[in-house]
Amino acid sequence: MKFYDFTLAPNPRRVRMFMAEKGIALPETIQVNTREREQFADWFQAINARSTVPVLELDDGTRITESVSICRYFEALHPEPSLLGRDAREQALIDMWNRKVEIECFNHVGDALRNGAPMFEGRAIAGYASGMPQIQALAERGRRCFQDFLVGLDHRLATSRFIAGDEFSIADITAVVAIDTAKRVELEIPENLANARRWYDEVSARPSAQA
Repeated sequence: MKFYDFTLAPNPRRVRMFMAEKGIALPETIQVNTREREQFADWFQAINARSTVPVLELDDGTRITESVSICRYFEALHPEPSLLGRDAREQALIDMWNRKVEIECFNHVGDALRNGAPMFEGRAIAGYASGMPQIQALAERGRRCFQDFLVGLDHRLATSRFIAGDEFSIADITAVVAIDTAKRVELEIPENLANARRWYDEVSARPSAQA
């Protein structure tokens, strides 16, 4: 298998953390430098016409291009430790919380970063070779929604060790990657949100967080 990655991009990091939690090491990782627009090179567009990372290429040539879909593939091959749930109830709850984190946090962090950071000028949406202008109002909305999410996260973690329950899951991976990405636009968990800080420190201390 081949894994098309970019170390600085958040979505590939979600997969790397997932693999690290399961002890999966792939034989070949190929870096696609999106800062240098390598994702638009002919060789990579032949891999993924959408021009985004990550991509997992299987031995038979099948290509999986979405981070959670790649994680689901690895979960099926390596069910332990479970990160997507062991039964129907756990699977539904973890999927629910992961989607909440994606919609209420991860996506808004993306808006704040890609519409607000100078390095993304003209590149507000990934995968557009022709470019996409930044919209400052989206950056401001993203920042506000991220801060609102943290308040809700703190409330949730007052009664739960991890986001989806007592066990670490993909929802925690998605959230910690989003929160770390938010630091690029100077967004942090406030000190007064003690439950969220406790969770963040615990998750960040896991070896997989360095993946």
